[in-house]
Amino acid sequence: MRAHSDVTGPGDPAGRDRRLLVLPATGLRRFRRLLAATAALALTALASAGPAQAASYTPISGAGSTWSSNALQQWASNVSQFGMTIQFQANGSTQGRQLFYNNTVDFAVSEIPYGVKDQGVADPKPARGFAYMPIVAGGTSFMYNLKIGNHRVTNLRLSGDAVVKIFTGQITRWNDPAIKADNPALNLPARKIIPVVRSDGSGTTAQLTTWMSKRYSGQWDAYCRKAGRSTPCGVTSFYPVVNGSGFTAQNGSVGVAGYTASDTSEGAITYVEYSYAQNARFPVAKLLNASGYYTLPTAQAVAVGLLQAQINENAASQDYLTQILDGVYANPDPRAYPLSSYSYMIIPTDLTPPMTAAKGYTLGDFAYYFLCEGQQQAPDLGYSPLPINLVQAGLKQVKKIPGVNVQNKDIKNCHNPTFSSDGTNMLAKTAPQPPACDKQGSTQCADSTGFGGGSSSGSGGGSTGSGTGSAAGAGTGKNGTGKNGTTGGPAGSAAQNSPGGNGSGSDGSGTGSGDGSGGNPEALPVSLASDYAGGSSRTALMVLAGVFLVAVTVGPPLIARSLGRSRNR
Repeated sequence: MRAHSDVTGPGDPAGRDRRLLVLPATGLRRFRRLLAATAALALTALASAGPAQAASYTPISGAGSTWSSNALQQWASNVSQFGMTIQFQANGSTQGRQLFYNNTVDFAVSEIPYGVKDQGVADPKPARGFAYMPIVAGGTSFMYNLKIGNHRVTNLRLSGDAVVKIFTGQITRWNDPAIKADNPALNLPARKIIPVVRSDGSGTTAQLTTWMSKRYSGQWDAYCRKAGRSTPCGVTSFYPVVNGSGFTAQNGSVGVAGYTASDTSEGAITYVEYSYAQNARFPVAKLLNASGYYTLPTAQAVAVGLLQAQINENAASQDYLTQILDGVYANPDPRAYPLSSYSYMIIPTDLTPPMTAAKGYTLGDFAYYFLCEGQQQAPDLGYSPLPINLVQAGLKQVKKIPGVNVQNKDIKNCHNPTFSSDGTNMLAKTAPQPPACDKQGSTQCADSTGFGGGSSSGSGGGSTGSGTGSAAGAGTGKNGTGKNGTTGGPAGSAAQNSPGGNGSGSDGSGTGSGDGSGGNPEALPVSLASDYAGGSSRTALMVLAGVFLVAVTVGPPLIARSLGRSRNR
């Protein structure tokens, strides 16, 4: 039996009737079912070889640094779309190292390596295998809450000597001569200073006290003796507080930043990673560097500062990649921020429980991501991307994670904004020179260091206000200058739900606003090790599936025509 139909071909110049022979209806259906079933099997096999199924990633957990938590939490959010679950407790560097030591978490994050003596007691190294891996750089900033009259101060400057005297109880009022010398344009109030320190074991505290012990050891030791500590005081992760000193202690970076930003905390100042000041939309002080310029902990200033960092380059040492920052503190470059540093991830190098090969697979893919693509978000989050030498070293460290799917990452394709494909440190190279008004002396810049607007009042109307769009993002608002001032400065770039605030000078005619609004930082493209797994079989399955799909669509008509021609002969 054969079925036929008479049709007139629409493009037939002779208008002839054509008979198109087709397969019997039952045979056609069977043929299509067979091809469809085969194609479905191919597609199922293809899906099972897919790049990053949720089931292929085992959840991992970590704990530690609040200093770098904002960056790590953002990266974890970015990779969640690929089925990765990264659980992180931001409970402080000391607690994170302890949990890793006790085999409670898969990884830790800290600004302090193991083995550092704190008040004469060494922090013991864990029995499990481990290594340090840099994750992000940044600046420890001094966030403050100060007003002159009804106007918020947003352009405060502090020397290192003034900072140490504030955090050792020697300076107790904002109009102290030492602070006035740093701020010739501000008529500072006689308000009491409230130093806000960490109550928990903190890498941020360790960074501040390392700097004070290296640069101002006499003043730091004298304070420690008052607090009942032995001397030399050295570095500590637990800040000593003298009874009756007027200090207040808060838990975590969120705690100290939140307390300082409170309306009831006028006069407060704290030390905290720059990212938290951005999130709180509060100003930070410009810090005097070794060249005599006051600088902010921007991504570029941190990159310049870290050019003088000494890194343990002995790959055979367990302390490989730990940092010595003496050169950073004394960096003679006028663009450098003196309290610049970076944070470590403490990674496992063996399968001591709770670590498994499956967890190592997840941790390795996550590490490849944040060492390269993830660094693109560092400036918007209040950090500085890692320089090329630390990224290269970090990529070597990833290979030590048990279970990792090793990638041969080409540093030229790492997509890290710090360096170019030839290794040039672009952030440091392009960092602008500070303006003359930031030079220590009788002049003072009126530009704001705030993130949500506000204004400063100075003697003679030399005040300013501005807004910077932030909250884990940046975007500088237009600056409004003080009395008889003019507006200036470009509108801010898109940031994380962070419109730039309005700023106006005291009785000034210039008002600035920053359109720093935008969506949440989007996840950047992720190159995962699993993308390269099963490449040849994956390609073959893709081709096979494509062939079957084409066959299902065009196969029956072609076969029908072929059969029709053979029968007409």
